Amino acid sequence: MRALIAAAIGLAAALALVLTISAIGAPEGKTSPKPLLTTVPSAPGKITQAE
Repeated sequence: MRALIAAAIGLAAALALVLTISAIGAPEGKTSPKPLLTTVPSAPGKITQAE
């Protein structure tokens, strides 16, 4: 019974946190117009030649 009560309290706290963050909303600001520069790793065991 104690475990059930503890789980209910934890669930209520998590729900309250989510609702609070949702009510506050997203922070103001802008995202960068430049895309992130990422590289795709080569397949394991594949030998690549440097140019």
